Parts: sequence; C-alpha cells; structure tokens
Amino acid sequence: MEEVDVDPAVTPIPGINVARGRLGFVWGPGDILVYESFSPAAAPLGGPFCQDVYAVRKDEDIYSPVLRKLFNESHHIFVGLQKITFDLPSKTKKTQFVSISKNYRSVIRACMEEVQKLAVSTCESSLAAQYGNQVSILLAVELIWNLCEVLFIDAAQAGSLLLHLLDWVRLHKADVDEKAREVLQYESPANHEAFWDVVISFVLQGRMDEARSVLDKQVSQQPAARSIFKLMDSLLMKMPIYNPGSTQTLTEFDVKWRRWHEECNRCLQDGSFASNQHLLTICKILVCDVDTLLEHKELLSTWYHFLVTRLLYSHPTVKPIDLHYYAQASMDMFMDTHSAPEPLDSILMAAFEFDLHQVIKDCSIALNNWWFVAHITDLLDHCKLLQSHNLHFGSNLREFLLLEYASGLFTHHSLWQLAVDYFDHCPEFGRVYLELQIERVPLDTERKALKVLRICEQRQMTEQVRSICKIMAVRALRNNRLGSGLSWTIRAKDAAFATLISERFLQDYCSKGSFSDLDLIDNLGPSMLLSDRLTFLGKYREFHRLYGENRFSEAAKLLLSLMTAKIAPQNFWMTLLTDALPLLEQKEVIFSTEQTHELMNCLEELISVKAVENQDHLMQVTSVTNPTFCHCVPEHLTLCCSRGTAPVACTVRVPDAYKGSIQ
Repeated sequence: MEEVDVDPAVTPIPGINVARGRLGFVWGPGDILVYESFSPAAAPLGGPFCQDVYAVRKDEDIYSPVLRKLFNESHHIFVGLQKITFDLPSKTKKTQFVSISKNYRSVIRACMEEVQKLAVSTCESSLAAQYGNQVSILLAVELIWNLCEVLFIDAAQAGSLLLHLLDWVRLHKADVDEKAREVLQYESPANHEAFWDVVISFVLQGRMDEARSVLDKQVSQQPAARSIFKLMDSLLMKMPIYNPGSTQTLTEFDVKWRRWHEECNRCLQDGSFASNQHLLTICKILVCDVDTLLEHKELLSTWYHFLVTRLLYSHPTVKPIDLHYYAQASMDMFMDTHSAPEPLDSILMAAFEFDLHQVIKDCSIALNNWWFVAHITDLLDHCKLLQSHNLHFGSNLREFLLLEYASGLFTHHSLWQLAVDYFDHCPEFGRVYLELQIERVPLDTERKALKVLRICEQRQMTEQVRSICKIMAVRALRNNRLGSGLSWTIRAKDAAFATLISERFLQDYCSKGSFSDLDLIDNLGPSMLLSDRLTFLGKYREFHRLYGENRFSEAAKLLLSLMTAKIAPQNFWMTLLTDALPLLEQKEVIFSTEQTHELMNCLEELISVKAVENQDHLMQVTSVTNPTFCHCVPEHLTLCCSRGTAPVACTVRVPDAYKGSIQ
C-alpha cells in the first residue's frame, strides 16, 4: 500500500497557546500526552514550565457507550468467521461468507438505529450533533460494506449484478417509503403535492408494482385519461426483470428486454403520453433519457443512484468488468464540474473499479476508527481476494489492520478482553502484541487480575503469569492480606516471596497465638514444597490440626521431625518446645525415651545458640540435666534448665490453643 498522500487533519487542543511556546508530547499505548514546553528564555518567571498535560485520544469511538454494541457483536461474528474450514466446497464457503457479511451489516444497522433514537430524544444540541455525525458515519460504512458485498464477496455476474445494485440503492434510499405512506394516508392521495414524486421515485428505483399501485389512485380522478393510464400501466407491468433461478438464459432475457424498450420508444415517438406531462416524464425515464433523469436530481439524490437507474433502463445485463466506465460517466454527468468528489464518492468509485486496496486505503484515511477496515479486510482475506498483497514491514494487510484495531481496544477498560481474540488470530505478530499489551492492563481489582491471569495461563504466557502474580502478591502483602498474598505467590511459583510471606504468617502467629487464613494453609497440598519455610508453615499447621483432633502421638512425632529435620527455622524452636509441653504433661506417655532425648538435644542446641549470641555468658555446653518447665503466668511460660551452676531461662508466649492445657 502506498504512503498516505493527503495532509493529516489538524486537531485543535483547547487551552493550548502555541504562540506562547512549543508543544512537547509523549506517545502512549492509546493516547498522546501533549504539554506546553518553553525555552529557558521564554519560561515564565517564578512559575512552572508546564501548567497542564492534555491526553489526545487517537480513537475516540472506542470510548463511545453507544458503539459498544457494535464492537461486542462484531467480535462474535469475527470469531465465528475464523472457524470456517478451508476444505469446504467453494460454493458452500461463498454462501457462508455472504451470510457473515450480512450479519456484519445487520449489526451496523442496529447500532445506527439506536444512535438515531438517541439523536431524536436528546435535548442537548451538542450531543444531538455528535449523534448525528455518528449516524452519518455508520450510514456511509454500511453503504460501502454493502457494495463490497455485492461486487467482491457475492461476486454477482451479469444479470444478477443489476438486481443486487437495485437492492443496494433501495436499502439506502428509504425516504421514498416514508413519503409514500404519507401520500397514501392522505384524504385524497391523487391530490397530494408529493403524489407524482412518489410515483417517479418508485420508477427510478425499478419498483414497478409499487408505482402501478400508487398510479392507480390517479385513474379514478381522471376518467377521460383512463386509456393512457392503462397504457402506462401495461408498460410498467411488462418490463422484463431477470430471474437468476429461472430457465431463461441471459441472452433470451436481453432479447425480451430490447423488445420492451423498443415499445417504450414507440410510445414516446408517437406522442401517446403528450397529453399528460407526468406520464410523459415516466416514459422518458423508461427509455433512459439522460436529460430527464438529471432533471430529477433531487429524487435521485446521489450519483450512484443515477448510475443504477441508467443501467436499469439502458443496459440491464451490464458485466462487472464494464461497471467502472458507467460509474465514472454517471459521476461526471451528475456532479457539478466545480465541486470536488467527497471521500465517500472516491471510495465508491474505487469499489466500482474493483480496486480493493484503494478502497481500504481511502477508508483508513476517511473513517475515524479501524473497525471497518479491520473487519472488511479480514472477510475479504478469507475470500482469497487479498492474497497477492503483502506489506514491506512484515505481516500482511489483514494482520496489520487487525493489530491496529485490537491495540485500540486494549486502551479501553473493558473492551480489551475482545482484543485478545483478534491477537490470537494474527499468526505472525499477534502473540508479541498480546504479550506487550497485556502487561499494560491496569489490575484495579482482584477480579480483573484473575481475568488477565486466566488469559495468560490459557496461552502459556509464563512470564506474564509470574509478573501478574507478583504484582498482586506485593499489593496484598502491603495491605496485610497474607492469605491472598500467599495464594498469588503460589500461582507465581516464586520461592523467595513464598518464604517471605511464610515468615509473616509465623510472626503473625507468634504475636496473636493463632493462624489466619486456615482454609488456605490447610489445603496447600503439593504447593507447600515451593519453599522450605512454606513447607514448615504447612506442616506446623498440620501439627495443630492433629493436636486438635487428640491424635497426640502423630502430633508429637511431627513436631519432633520439624526440629530434627531442620525444617523449622531455629528462631522458632522455642515456640515448638512450648508446643511440646502439653504433650509432655499428658497422663499417658506420648514421647518415647528416644524422642525425649531428641527433644532434650534440640533444647541443648537452642541454649547453645543463645549462649553464643549472649556475649556475657559465652561458654561451652556439655550437657543438659534436669530440665525444669516453670509456668509463671497464664499468658507466658518460662523454660529453665541448669547448665552447671549457671541457670538459663527463656520466656515465650503461650499460644491460644494450649492455654488451660498446661498444669
């Protein structure tokens, strides 16, 4: 695709005084941050260099609540399109592609009708103008899409082509039906000022049955002219219409149409309708008198309506390859020589010329978002109409436009979820874009973080999973939500952070005498093997559970193994020894002789460490004899032992689970 050959539109920013200084800017993922900058000489004395920062959005429609339906519904259609298998017969695939195209158009029209209702109901003029602008854009988008469907997706051939173009014009020129209803509901329809405009409008659109029905209202008003009205009714009724499903060939239809056309010419030449100016005008239209058609510009309203009417009454079997000649001639005849074509005119002309890439290029420039070009290009690519066109910087045209559209969606607080599927179906760069964009999603709530995490886990995005979990774990830890922090840490598989949070759990236990988040700790399972400290936390909680279930022997064995296997941190041994006291004082013997000796050795080792730490009592411990456990007050316990002649004592807090158990 060529470089953009038009100047970009100027976007005025309210409050910015360009004459006062220069502008600085910073690119963001979806916005541009603009600020005033000053040279040192021009800087305001005693004031800051920059007063305000402005966010300039490149895709404002993304934030329109009204267009949310368009983005959501088209997303479902897009995902369904990607599931069409390529091994289907071409005729079946074509039918499916046409059906999908119509689904896209129905979404556009539904959204447009909703915006129209809002434009009518709103009382604020600026908002009404904004809605009116959106209606105009959506109307143009549907017009272009419908024409692309006819010319490229359905690829209608001679005969059928004109029928599709007639439907295209009728769909986008619906004011005729409204005017017809108004005329027919009038007390005397034939005397309504718009009566003949309605009849002629129906004829211009090839709607002969409707034209005859309305024209019949005039016969009763002019009995003397019944014969010429009957003649006109006969001409309208006999006009041949090609039927693709019939056995009639295109050549046979062409012969039949020419005979009818010659009959219309004879009626015009012999002055059959000279007595009635309106019927004469209709007859001139039937023989495709260009001057007469151009006299009714207001009823035609557009050059492409003029084009279809010309083809209907001069060349109904036009071939697609000849279409652009008639289109260019019709535009030249219909438009004022001094007026330049609008962007919509250029886009439609490119479509009539079967220049797909020019259509996409012009739409990218003219439309204010990437929705249309991304979806129409994706559909055309599935139809194998864009295979020959690759970009110089990597991906093909389809992928480039989908990436741009999806990147815009990622700037929205909720539509970013739709963008994930678009990235998934961009095989070359989609994964890279998704990895970069997913990291920019603000994790405002835990629920949103879980959504992002699920997306990353489904796509094996290991680094992003770890990053999200770490962010949430740190946030939970700062808010003193240890359970949530541990849960996120386990998902991140971060051993160092798991150790840190386990330490916090143990500190919390020492200060309060009880564990928080028991459900989580009780169900750690294999996750406790992530770090030694987490393993200890899980096993220590298991000891408490066994003790609570009066399974004292198992609890004693587990408690001793935590110390002898060096799983427990040494600064927590005193707490473990305290936990052993209720077991030692049970009526039945819980600890065996061997286990008691191991318990005493642990106490000896602990006292040895305490002695080394205490510079006033450095000595070598050779043995520990006659350990004594003294219960001083209900909340605290003092453990004493004799080391030669020097007594050593340590005081610890009694956990809530054991208060009242120590006698």
